[in-house]
Amino acid sequence: MEMVRKYSGEKCLEVELCGVRRMLPLRKVGEGVWIASDAALAFGCDTEFTEAVGRELAWRLARFSPECILTAEAKSVALAYEVSKDLGLKEYALARKQVKAYMKEALIEEVRSITTKEPQLLVLDEFNSSRVRGKRVALLDDVISTGGTMLGLLNLAKKAGAEVCCISAIWLEGPWPWVVFKDWIGRGRLIYLGVLPVYSESEDLGSSSA
Repeated sequence: MEMVRKYSGEKCLEVELCGVRRMLPLRKVGEGVWIASDAALAFGCDTEFTEAVGRELAWRLARFSPECILTAEAKSVALAYEVSKDLGLKEYALARKQVKAYMKEALIEEVRSITTKEPQLLVLDEFNSSRVRGKRVALLDDVISTGGTMLGLLNLAKKAGAEVCCISAIWLEGPWPWVVFKDWIGRGRLIYLGVLPVYSESEDLGSSSA
């Protein structure tokens, strides 16, 4: 699979997962870099897509026997609900993007994402920490790209005393996940349904395949 493609003015990328076909618009996220945006599918707005990929992810995660799902707000919230429901879990845990006044003993990680220019926070309050503490936890996101968000979730889970049994996403994007999560992939503990290329004007990102 081609991880980096030369950008030639394309407007969209057609994808198909779990029998559902969609067009993802290409959006510029940096100097000479475009990604296929899943924003129209995420947040649970596309219920057909969310239910289909949620069901498939739950089926693939079941062999790890997770006791809780941990995700970050906001795009993956509906997906975490679907996966948790299909796994028969009564609740899931959520890392927020900012500290709220009601939070006590919050665990905090600073992360960077390919879609945001400034560093962001991932915050696990005492309620969500208690949901993962001492449990087998599967980490979940819609896309794993440069890995910042997922690494932040990993650190939060460890701080909260969770045992991370696997990490998962709908898509791996670009060449970075194959490097950052090489060990998880090698051990079969990174679960994903598809691969999204990154488009580069100058091809400075280099090329990779898997």
